[in-house]
Amino acid sequence: MDRPSSRVPPSEPAPPSNPVPHRSGRDQAGRRRARERAATDRDIRRTARALLVEQGPEAVTLRAIARDLGITAPALYRYYGSRDDLLEHLRADVVTDLGEALADEIAGHEADGPRRLFAICRGFRHWALAHVNEFTLVFASGATATTSSSAKLQQLTEPFGRLFLLAAGDVLLSDEAALPSDDVVPAELRNDLAGYRDALLAVLAEAGIDVPRERLTVGTTYLMMQFWARLYGHVTLEVFGNYPIPLAKPEALFDALLGDLAREIGLDVPVA
Repeated sequence: MDRPSSRVPPSEPAPPSNPVPHRSGRDQAGRRRARERAATDRDIRRTARALLVEQGPEAVTLRAIARDLGITAPALYRYYGSRDDLLEHLRADVVTDLGEALADEIAGHEADGPRRLFAICRGFRHWALAHVNEFTLVFASGATATTSSSAKLQQLTEPFGRLFLLAAGDVLLSDEAALPSDDVVPAELRNDLAGYRDALLAVLAEAGIDVPRERLTVGTTYLMMQFWARLYGHVTLEVFGNYPIPLAKPEALFDALLGDLAREIGLDVPVA
């Protein structure tokens, strides 16, 4: 009796031993890996932020993050090339949060230039006092010295720097403000300030604010930088408890500073 043939008929070729996955299958696998990578990246950033808030910038290390996540430290290098790389991304997250917090502070004051500017100043102080370790990373830490000092205000595309400078520029370029002449600027600083003035003009133009070049003078730019230096210096002293004497009501000293700054540019004392 003939036995049934175990061979596949020629009309039905045997499937290859290693079938090529369908394109949609490859796409789905790729999307799944991307989602997994994004989820892990979020976990890394969330863990790094928790370490920052609870223990300060020095506690944010790849080893500590790996330990908390239950993975090996070398595995983190698939996401960040170094600790400084991770800190820079973390710093950007903090700056974004600061920008959002200050945007809430000025809600309703968009049409009132001076009120908006001083609301930002007060909001910056409140945020710094409530987020000391985050403030330290962004504005006062040597952990990412190439990018995280107060000089980061010059990064005009960042939420905080852009918000502050647009508000300050709006006030200083109004008819209310008393602008200094270029003669008050030390000669050694004029080239640097002229270059920075050009950057400010570009940012204002991108924001839809057309400012004549002759209106944003080197003297006005100098005043803006002095305004920031005094605001930043005052807040830093308070955050780190470095006032020369104890103060029962430090907010009164801050309000006095804002009053001085307002009078120097010809404005009424800001209303709280």
